[in-house]
Amino acid sequence: MAQKQLLLGDEALALGALHAGLSGVYAYPGTPSTEITEFIQSYPLAAERKVHCRWSANEKTAMESALGMSFAGKRTLVCMKHVGMNVCADPFMGSATTGANGGLVVAACDDPSMHSSQNEQDSRFWGTFALVPVFEPSSQQETYEMMRYAFDYSEKRGIPVLMRLTTRMAHSRAAVECIPDADATPQNGLRLPKNERQWCTLPVCARVRYDQLVKDYAQFEQDAVASPFNRLEDGPDKSLGIIACGIGYNYLMENFPEGCPFPVLKISQYPFPKELILKLSRMCEKILVIEEGQPMLEERMRGVFDSGVTVLGRLSGALPRTGELSPDCVHE
Repeated sequence: MAQKQLLLGDEALALGALHAGLSGVYAYPGTPSTEITEFIQSYPLAAERKVHCRWSANEKTAMESALGMSFAGKRTLVCMKHVGMNVCADPFMGSATTGANGGLVVAACDDPSMHSSQNEQDSRFWGTFALVPVFEPSSQQETYEMMRYAFDYSEKRGIPVLMRLTTRMAHSRAAVECIPDADATPQNGLRLPKNERQWCTLPVCARVRYDQLVKDYAQFEQDAVASPFNRLEDGPDKSLGIIACGIGYNYLMENFPEGCPFPVLKISQYPFPKELILKLSRMCEKILVIEEGQPMLEERMRGVFDSGVTVLGRLSGALPRTGELSPDCVHE
């Protein structure tokens, strides 16, 4: 029987991982990501299942340790704030080539408005750079559900995945409906990869794996189109279409409690679902892109989707170019 808990976004992520059969978490502390690992360390199910919890010397060693556990077939979580992705870039980029055996999720918490950080970098770029899927939940409930999905997806496609949260999602609370601990997915047993050569990064092996990764990326794009977390919602007023990424969807819908009158494309799984974006662009005269962080999709639409549709967002001045978004600034 489902139960409800009042959880931070970080805590919803952590609980989703535990209920997905997590065996290990490796992290380097940094706001707004720290509470993920703290929650796992203190949660009874983690102690009962002997989940391996470690604060690492830095994000690079955390990523490398997690890769070792994934190699052994175990489901593993790596946690850091957005600037930590710079530190773990070497093993993270390599992990896209080696792939994953046990499910491997890298949780990166971005900090728009720099509440406790030195920059506003957007972790979604790492997904495009490394050619790995990215998940960006729109609510605490979706964060919980998405973690369980992400581990399954990682193992199904044999690839690490990136989970992106932002400060407001990480540090705000909401009621989350979750399964009882007793119904959590069993932990994986030890199992070696079917092809151990793929974990060798010498050029003779890496070239083969990279060719396969490029082919797999086309499948990741199709998966995003069919994802349960991406959907196109119709609306009667076609003068404007709205693309809302991650928590941007939450900000938008707070302004329309009875339903948005405009067509809305909700995006929470990347690569960008091109088919859905093109479908929306054919329906509407203008497109407003709501995304936390850099105007990544807005730039992509201006440069790639030459459909004659006016694109609005952070670059056009429709939304603030810097800083954290909110329901109020989306309303304006």
